[in-house]
Order: sequence, then C-alpha cells, then structure tokens
Amino acid sequence: MYKLPSLPYDYSDLSPYIDEETMRIHHDKHHQGYIDKLNTALETHPDLANTTVESLLVNIETLPSDIKTAVQNHGGGHANHTFFWEIMRPGRVDNAPDEGELVLAINDQFGDAPQFKEKFINAGLGHFGSGWVWLVVNKTGALEIITTPNQNSPVSLGLKPVIGADVWEHAYYLKYQNRRVEYLENFFAVINWAKAEENFKQAKI
Repeated sequence: MYKLPSLPYDYSDLSPYIDEETMRIHHDKHHQGYIDKLNTALETHPDLANTTVESLLVNIETLPSDIKTAVQNHGGGHANHTFFWEIMRPGRVDNAPDEGELVLAINDQFGDAPQFKEKFINAGLGHFGSGWVWLVVNKTGALEIITTPNQNSPVSLGLKPVIGADVWEHAYYLKYQNRRVEYLENFFAVINWAKAEENFKQAKI
C-alpha cells in the first residue's frame, strides 16, 4: 500500500551537515521499516488501504483498537520522515529564511529568526529521549514550537507542521555521536525555507 518516497536530492547533497551514510541508513532502512510495519498492520483492515497516512493520523482516535498503536508509531514514522526529507535541501552556512509570510510570523511570535532558532534548538535539546521538535501552526492560528515523543505526529493533535527536526539518535549519531546541539545547529543550514513558507501558507488555509 504505502511506498517509500524518493529523496528530493541525492544522499550526499546535505553533506557536510548531514552525512551520506546517515541519509542512506535513515531513508532506506529506518523509513522503509516504518512503512513495512504500517502495511503489515493494515492488512487486517483492507477498507483502509486507500486512506492517506495523514488522514489515518488525523483520525487516530477513531481507528480500530488493534491497529491504533501501530498507526501512531509506524504511520507517524512514515509521515514524519516524508515531511522531514522535504523540509531539507542542500545547505549553506548563511541559510536564513527568505522574505515572506512565515518570516513576518516568526518575527512577530519569537522576535526574529535568531531568537526562533535558539528557542527551537533549546526545545530539541530539552526533549528527553527519542522524538521530534516542530514549528507548528496551532489551533489558534499562531506559530508554536513543540516536541512530540517517539513518532507521534502533530497532526494527531490538531496541529499543522511547518518545520520538523528528527531528534532520534539514528538521525545524527553516526556523525555527531551525543552532540545533539551540533546536529540541531547544522539542521538550520539545510532547512528548505521555501518549503517551510509553502507549509505555513497551507496551514493558514
């Protein structure tokens, strides 16, 4: 049913910020693993075969009890990673948000882009264990930085993701070992701000 999406760039294109070996293992092994387990879980519910993973996650509380946890874990893993690949691009040291609605909203909510970066990184560092750090549009339409445990998706909470960073150790340990702060600092060098702007505009509809 669900298939592994191709990366929108080559495995080595995010280097030196995210190394090629990590990208290959992360995409080909971890992401594929979530998809395989999600497909297996849904075999007993063929009526859900044509449902988008986003729809499954938005309606997580209404799913049959025998697949609810699997969809949360593996469906969330599939959706989160698909989002993650698209929110990155080949990086540069001076990567900064372009002019647009998102920049204005970031400035309004957090003061400016550097203050947003600091708050986002601190949220990622403060998250205990595996999970994600997100910039989302919340239910009031405002920007908010949150973290989610494991592979829980913001959409299951009624939130709309704009930027997301994987803080599971498999996302950075080969290159950064225990230096999560260095990984998150370098994540900002590869953020695809044009895609973030698109996500923000879509979230506001």
